[in-house]
Amino acid sequence: MTPITVVEGRRVALSNLEKVLYPAAGFTKGEVLHYYATIAEVLLPHLRDRPLSFLRYPDGPDGQHFFVKNVPAGTPDWVTTSEVPRSEGPSRMVLVQDLPSLMWAANLVTEFHTPQWRVRAPERADRLVLDLDPGPPASIVQCCEVALWLRERLAADGIESYAKTSGSKGLHLLASLTPTPSEQVSAYAKELAVEASRAMPGLVIHRMTRSLRPGKVFVDFSQNAARKTTAAPYTLRARPEPAVSAPVTWEEVEGCGSPEQLVFLAGDVGPRLEAYGGDLLGPLFDPRHARPLPGC
Repeated sequence: MTPITVVEGRRVALSNLEKVLYPAAGFTKGEVLHYYATIAEVLLPHLRDRPLSFLRYPDGPDGQHFFVKNVPAGTPDWVTTSEVPRSEGPSRMVLVQDLPSLMWAANLVTEFHTPQWRVRAPERADRLVLDLDPGPPASIVQCCEVALWLRERLAADGIESYAKTSGSKGLHLLASLTPTPSEQVSAYAKELAVEASRAMPGLVIHRMTRSLRPGKVFVDFSQNAARKTTAAPYTLRARPEPAVSAPVTWEEVEGCGSPEQLVFLAGDVGPRLEAYGGDLLGPLFDPRHARPLPGC
């Protein structure tokens, strides 16, 4: 029998709470739901009004993975959905706007992925993202070196950037923009990636070509495209342990000497929120931090 819980007046069915989803840590589905419930206050602002893509892994990270973009079958009628433009035609997608919706979605066992635009202004990005992806033997240590260069380069254009771990091997840089067509943001992000590869040719590449990637950091600018999404801050990732895409300070980036220093699990997030007084990415929601792209 599937247990039912009431969340802010909504009935949410929860299933398989004792199922171990992260074998390396013995972390159960119930603990996944507890994690999302306890960090909802900082996670929800990053999801709200952004059509979600779910990476589902109902049997844990070693089982089948699949992306869900359209509204899943059986979605409760109280979950907000919205029609959004897609290359194959308009599609209806889920918006996680509140705690009941978050708990319903978390019960599906998901990573949360969002575009850089909000549903009220499709394909007009209010965020810039750069995904720094290391090719072994490079690691997040080298990503941090590249991130520091990119921070200064963005600052030269008056754009303040913030960092988070990908929750996997790399690092994400985020910045708040005044709403700008995604095509223009993508072009600007590509320019940054090309500049970084010229400034640090032994360390950085801006092309995805697999043969070029060993020992280099790939600066992936493609996630600024309107149709692309990025792992949301605070989402769990489908890894052997319950790794989180966690915001980090620039001091942590500067001081990173080994990959282990920037691995954060579900249990680390609460203490970090307390230590730093809330969401390190909070300035992204302050309109005073939003900047236009050069020439826009």
